Amino acid sequence: MRDLFNLPKRSVKPRNAGITMMLDSGLSPQQVENTLDGSVDYIDYVKLGWGTSVITPGLKEKVALYTRWGIPVCLGGTLFELAVLQNKVAELLDRAEVLGIKMIEVSDGSIDIEHQEKLDAISSIAERFIVLSEFGSKDDLTVVAPRLWVKAMKEELEAGAWKVIAEGRESGTVGLYRQSKEIRTGLVDELTLDISPDDILWEAPLKDQQAWFVEKFGANVNLGNISPETVIGVETLRLGLRSDTISHFHGVES
Repeated sequence: MRDLFNLPKRSVKPRNAGITMMLDSGLSPQQVENTLDGSVDYIDYVKLGWGTSVITPGLKEKVALYTRWGIPVCLGGTLFELAVLQNKVAELLDRAEVLGIKMIEVSDGSIDIEHQEKLDAISSIAERFIVLSEFGSKDDLTVVAPRLWVKAMKEELEAGAWKVIAEGRESGTVGLYRQSKEIRTGLVDELTLDISPDDILWEAPLKDQQAWFVEKFGANVNLGNISPETVIGVETLRLGLRSDTISHFHGVES
C-alpha cells in the first residue's frame, strides 16, 4: 500500500533525526516480542521507564530481545538520580554494561543536582555509553524560565550528550506542558532559536502533543515517551495518514 501514495520522506534507521523513543513501563519479554513484531521499523530506542528495570522480571532476557531486534535500550533518568542519592552511579553503570545496555539517561528532574555535577556526569558517562540528558522538573508547580532551559541544554550537549530531552513525563503535564496539557509554545520557540531541533527529543505522550510537534517541525521530529500501543499511531501522524495531520501534509494547495 505504501507505494500507492506520495508520503513525506522519512529518515532511515539508524536515525539521527525523526527518532521515536518508546517507553517501556514494565513489559514482559512476551509483550516485547509482540510489540516489536509489528512496530520494530518505527522504534529507534527504548527507555526502561523510571526505576522499572529494578523490579521487572526477566530483565536480562528483555534487554537481549531488544538487542536482537536491533533496538538500543536506555535506563531511565530516575534510576540515575537514585544512584546519585545512594552514591552508586559507578555500580549502576557496571550493571548496565553487563546487561548489554548501551544508553544512559542523565536527569535531575526529581532531585536537586548542581548543574556542574550533572555536566561532569554526562562527560564521564559518555566515555562508555550514549548519553541522553533530560532537562525540566517533574514537579508540575515548578516553571523554569526559557533562557535557563536554553543555557542548560546547550551546556549538556557540549558536555557530550547525544540528545537533550525536553521533560514531559508520561502524563504530558509538566516541563514542556502546562497542567492543562497545553504546550508551552513560547518555550519551544526559544529553545529552537539556539538549538537545532535535531538535537532535541520532545517528550510527547499524548496524540495532540505529538501532532503539534509533527506539524511544527515535520515528519522527522524527535518524539519520546511513546507508549508501545501508540508507536504505529505516531508513525501515521508523521506521514499524514491520520486526520490530525492529513491536511498539513496532503492539503490542497491554494
